Amino acid sequence: MQEETPSVNKEELEEEEEKGKRGKKISREKYDALQAEAEKLQADRDHWKNEYYKAYADTQNLRKSLEAESRDAIRYRASGFISELLPALDGFHMALQNEPPSEETKNYLVGFQYIYNQIQSVLESEGVKEIAPKQGDDYNLDSMHAVDFTETEEVPEGKVIKVYAKGYKLHDRLIRAAMVSIAKHPKSEEEENKEPSEEKETVHQA
Repeated sequence: MQEETPSVNKEELEEEEEKGKRGKKISREKYDALQAEAEKLQADRDHWKNEYYKAYADTQNLRKSLEAESRDAIRYRASGFISELLPALDGFHMALQNEPPSEETKNYLVGFQYIYNQIQSVLESEGVKEIAPKQGDDYNLDSMHAVDFTETEEVPEGKVIKVYAKGYKLHDRLIRAAMVSIAKHPKSEEEENKEPSEEKETVHQA
């Protein structure tokens, strides 16, 4: 005997489906609590996202800084050695400036000149550059050091009149400034007599 299929009301089915779509109702208090929790989670997410980007930026800056320091360490690694070598170079330079008193001494100086040129070639290959001002050059504060002043009227003031020692740079870094004497015009009698009176007036005003 065949069983009868129970009849289903179509309106009841549609009503049940609508209830399923709407889901269960929640109270206003619970909704506000869930909303507050969602906002907190979003704020926490934004906070840690910002912290991550800050940490990443700091790491990148540190990496670039370490790379720059490493490049400088390699580029200027010879600066200390060159500073210690300068007195020997000065000695070579001074010896080669003198006129040899005899033929035998002249032969020695030829050998010294050859050794000096070899040293200079090696230093140049490491990025060392000479600062060799000549008499009559303008005084350059960035590459020269005025050891003293020479009074003369034959050379314009501020011009190099004598070079005591060459200067040296390693790439773009100054190892030692050139030691020079600067021309200075002698003061006239009027200027010499004027200075003490001005000094007395300054002291009196004080």
